[in-house]
Amino acid sequence: MLISGTDGVGTKLMLAIEADKHDTIGIDCVAMCVNDIIAAGAEPLYFLDYIATGKNQPEKLEKVVAGVAQGCLLSGAALIGGETAEMPDMYDTDDYDLAGFAVGIAEKSALIDGTQNVEAGDILLGLPSSGIHSNGYSLVRKIFKDFDKQEILPELDRPLKEELLEPTHIYVQELLPLIKDMMIKGISHITGGGFYENLPRMFGDHLTAEIKDGSWEILPIFQALEKYGQVPHDEMFQIFNMGIGMVLAVAPEKVEEVKQRVKCYEIGKITPRVKQAVIIK
Repeated sequence: MLISGTDGVGTKLMLAIEADKHDTIGIDCVAMCVNDIIAAGAEPLYFLDYIATGKNQPEKLEKVVAGVAQGCLLSGAALIGGETAEMPDMYDTDDYDLAGFAVGIAEKSALIDGTQNVEAGDILLGLPSSGIHSNGYSLVRKIFKDFDKQEILPELDRPLKEELLEPTHIYVQELLPLIKDMMIKGISHITGGGFYENLPRMFGDHLTAEIKDGSWEILPIFQALEKYGQVPHDEMFQIFNMGIGMVLAVAPEKVEEVKQRVKCYEIGKITPRVKQAVIIK
């Protein structure tokens, strides 16, 4: 079966444009598409990009496309084409938008459908994120609006600009072997809406994901966002990945093997539902 996915990188682009750093935003675009595909159990085959801009500035756009190419290398997808649209009536001279489209393939029997397979007692394993990834940037930009992006905050060990533009991690090469060996019952890509919106897509309405707060390392950038934005701790899980980019539902007897094969944290379990779909405590 062919599985497709399309996405962009949202307002993270505005930070890239502001910082005049364009060489990694393409990785984000690929990651957002192929991570959705691998979450369905499909191996990415090919990728196409679309760039719209106010003025075609070759030196800048070459960096963007180089990032797309790097993302394709990391995911194993072939970059087979793209489109660049110059629209001065739509965009300012230095502005651009970036989106992508990916197609993957999987045997029908190998597709990951957690709504059919995940059951009470399954263990939830979290794969670490590289940072904020590509969601929540409208709030990020609001919180850090008046900050010097070259500043190194006490919570961080590098300039804020570098932290905010850290590329989204691509999980394809980590997950493909586990999928082929049928080690995973469900996968949730933690994107917009954080834990509360994404986890329920991985299991049926009769189940709950119980997440143990503190069972993994919450990255310093999230601590900084919570502190400087005065965001309630529970609300952070509604917006950001909090250091977990993918969540796997795994049968108890396979947990130790998965832990040996990929870096992950045991962050919770699946239980019968009483009230809500996700509980973080």
